[in-house]
Amino acid sequence: MDAGARPLPHVLRVNTLKSPPSAVFARLRSRDVDVHPLTWCEAAAVVDRPPGAEIEHWLGLYYIQESVQLLPVLALEPRPGETVLDLCAAPGGKTTHLAARMENRGTLVANEPNGRRQMSLLANLNRLGVLNAQVTAYQGENFPMQTMFDRILVDAPCSAEGTLRKESSLRNGAAPKMIERLARVQKRLIVRAFDLLAPGGVLVYSTCTFAPEENEAVVAHLLDSRDARVLPFEPGVPHCRGIVRWQDEAFPQTVEGCARMYPHHLDSGGGFVAHISRA
Repeated sequence: MDAGARPLPHVLRVNTLKSPPSAVFARLRSRDVDVHPLTWCEAAAVVDRPPGAEIEHWLGLYYIQESVQLLPVLALEPRPGETVLDLCAAPGGKTTHLAARMENRGTLVANEPNGRRQMSLLANLNRLGVLNAQVTAYQGENFPMQTMFDRILVDAPCSAEGTLRKESSLRNGAAPKMIERLARVQKRLIVRAFDLLAPGGVLVYSTCTFAPEENEAVVAHLLDSRDARVLPFEPGVPHCRGIVRWQDEAFPQTVEGCARMYPHHLDSGGGFVAHISRA
């Protein structure tokens, strides 16, 4: 709770499609910006001022995002030449991170059904020089079954309790009815994503909320519905394991392999990451 009440640090992720991190850090330091690279993600750093007004931001040399939001892409580990789906892509922070990890090679499908949110997605893809992405506009739970993907990210729309450092209204949690409504959508999304996985493929399900109904319960729904298994995710940063019981509901023991991040762990927001494959 103490961490949740503090202002967020300023974090940026260097866009390695345009520049190595060392060069961007040197440019910023030349203008007396204090840059402190993250030990667990070489492309990211904490800086001592809001980085949105710097010319490097507008040149697409970096993307501004909370450090906890780096973890879903690091968990997915996309590789150059693969076929990758970002099922809930806008505004594009994770999509552009995926493209960077893929070195702009292979096929990256960025799906976003909301027309207004597509604008921010397209703007960020263009600003950061992403060349291997195709933007689609399907409802995620109805994404066509015409292509199988090597890796899929479902960064699901959620109640966003983990953004409490930016939204003080969420410090006492989100409305239960909202959580219930979103959980129904999330369950449909994770099942469709799993059905789109190629043999040997990997699925990462992530949210920025604390609600078990939107996290472990959604993963448990997939385990009940499909022949899936949770791969233990060790993010290399402080975290908690997934919980196996919430209120009157018990989840499969394997959901302990998921990772929960709270604001004090990374001096960031909150998040949840599940690393999933076919059983």
